[in-house]
Amino acid sequence: MRMVDLIAKKRDGKELTTEEINFFIDGYTKGDIPDYQVSAMNMAIYFQDMSDRERADLTMAMVNSGETIDLSAIEGIKVDKHSTGGVGDTTTLVLAPLVAALDIPVAKMSGRGLGHTGGTIDKLESIEGFHVEISKDEFVNLVNQHKIAVIGQTGNLTPADKKLYALRDVTATVNSIPLIASSIMSKKIAAGSDAIVLDVKTGAGAFMKTVEDAKELAHAMVSIGNNVGRKTMAVISDMSQPLGAAIGNSLEVQEAIDALRGQGPKDLEELCLALGRQMVYLAQKADSLEDAEEKLKEVIRNGKALEKFKEFIQNQGGDPSVVDHPDRLPKAQYLIELPAQQDGVVAELVADEIGTAAMLLGAGRATKESEIDLAVGLMLNKKVGDAVKKGDSLVTIHANRENVDDVKQKLYESIRIADHADAPVLIYDIVTE
Repeated sequence: MRMVDLIAKKRDGKELTTEEINFFIDGYTKGDIPDYQVSAMNMAIYFQDMSDRERADLTMAMVNSGETIDLSAIEGIKVDKHSTGGVGDTTTLVLAPLVAALDIPVAKMSGRGLGHTGGTIDKLESIEGFHVEISKDEFVNLVNQHKIAVIGQTGNLTPADKKLYALRDVTATVNSIPLIASSIMSKKIAAGSDAIVLDVKTGAGAFMKTVEDAKELAHAMVSIGNNVGRKTMAVISDMSQPLGAAIGNSLEVQEAIDALRGQGPKDLEELCLALGRQMVYLAQKADSLEDAEEKLKEVIRNGKALEKFKEFIQNQGGDPSVVDHPDRLPKAQYLIELPAQQDGVVAELVADEIGTAAMLLGAGRATKESEIDLAVGLMLNKKVGDAVKKGDSLVTIHANRENVDDVKQKLYESIRIADHADAPVLIYDIVTE
């Protein structure tokens, strides 16, 4: 078998066999196939697409290129949630204890943030003492005993994906549905869950800018998951404006605590229930999505979800008292208001630009080596569709420096006030096949 023949085959729009895809991925991972040939293959896939079977085979070839996490020692159906990334996306902090409170195992592998999107581990490390450096055995034991644990991403999951992504990034082939879908799903499948719920974002703060593109990606990932034996569902959700009100690590922990009390922002609550009911349903703990949602609301009302969050924090070395005393979370030195410059209605909050403003404060990483400040961030006081008067605070800036003119300028450029605007739809679609 020769790589040049496979490139020609895909260039001409023909389907690659399972053996041919395995040859391509295995050879590239081992270094036997050079970058220039894989670049040509990526471009052929970009233009000619792949069938559902090819996409599933490509995903599994990447899964099999490295380690996989064996969660078979964990009792019950393990359900994972993956978001394609956004600004103020606090859902994991809420969903993990919420779903675990219904006796569903949540074995979560999470990463750190890069750029304007926050990482779950960074947020959790806002809690003094909390750590994710636990052994695989301890991870499994915690999930079996308490139904919830979070561990950092292992180094050798899907090495083929890491190599392919780096190459796609410099050859203008990132934006290809089969390559994006197989990249995301290979990591989720390698992480060992039985079922996967996907939150596919669309809008200014998302990778997929249009609803149509987000739906296409969601269908591709759901098809891959179901084709390889993982029950998979997806929600298409809005990321034209940040989710919730908090953007920044300790601020998002506080927002998650509020949400688990039933006092969080309405959009965050709506999305968590939409994702959570799918997780509960796939875990076979409810007869219908409606029944699943009612069970989630009940563990918020009776306080079990909040107690599960405390238990989770304590089990991983953190100080659980922050749940009842959020003032013990890291606090910024300065609170600075951003006043509206005119009367009107908030018509636009450009999510990725507002995320960049938070990064300028130190809430996110410009590079992998950047240090982040867990205390700083932004609190949105108005969302799209809200009326404002000149002088009203649009945003409260939590900063550890007195001069934040650069942040204010970025925020003013990212917030548009008009005579009229409607709040955007939060959930566009549910994809189940």
